[in-house]
Amino acid sequence: MRSLFYDRNEVPDVLERLEAERYSRDYDYEKHRLVLTSEATGREAYLRLPLTVNYENGVPVPERKVRYIMVLVQSGSASIGVFEDELCLHHKVFGSYMVRKKQGKSQIKHLKTKGKSRAGSRVRLASTIEFFENINTRLQGHFDQYDFDRIALSCSKILIPYLFNSKVPTPFDKRDSRIYKIPKHLHQPNYEVMLGMQRYLHKAELVFDETQNPELIAFH
Repeated sequence: MRSLFYDRNEVPDVLERLEAERYSRDYDYEKHRLVLTSEATGREAYLRLPLTVNYENGVPVPERKVRYIMVLVQSGSASIGVFEDELCLHHKVFGSYMVRKKQGKSQIKHLKTKGKSRAGSRVRLASTIEFFENINTRLQGHFDQYDFDRIALSCSKILIPYLFNSKVPTPFDKRDSRIYKIPKHLHQPNYEVMLGMQRYLHKAELVFDETQNPELIAFH
């Protein structure tokens, strides 16, 4: 598979070129992308839209501002950012003593096999609980202050229950339709990683198979 990236202002031109190549398009809201189908061959490609571009009634609406919150969570670290189009309004990085130093795995994974009897394990578990309570306290503050168009989320499956079952409630449901699962591998989240993810989400990405859709190679 090949990926080509575009700035937000290039999206209308890309769509015009796709129409000229006789590609139909269907919008997938959950993944915020267009499923492109060649009318000539029936083969598919995808155009992931910038998170800062609304897509309404079959056309992009780049002039309407988009406000979204980014939530990046891994064992022991997390980043939260509030964004309005290209502007970062707020950001916060969290850290926690969740990882067993010698084994290099999180206390949550350790509990599945070894329990929590030792003092070190109990400390790590308490730190884990506090970690997610702090995350949700911060999220509640942002949701009280702003209305969000999308929730850009990257959180491993093993941590999802801890996020949504914390004593401090998450201010959105895990089935909230606004959730956008970030389609990119996440390194340990810190401020720089969050800004790198912001740059990625603000780009459009055309994804296609060079052997199946060779005409799209010229779209670079």
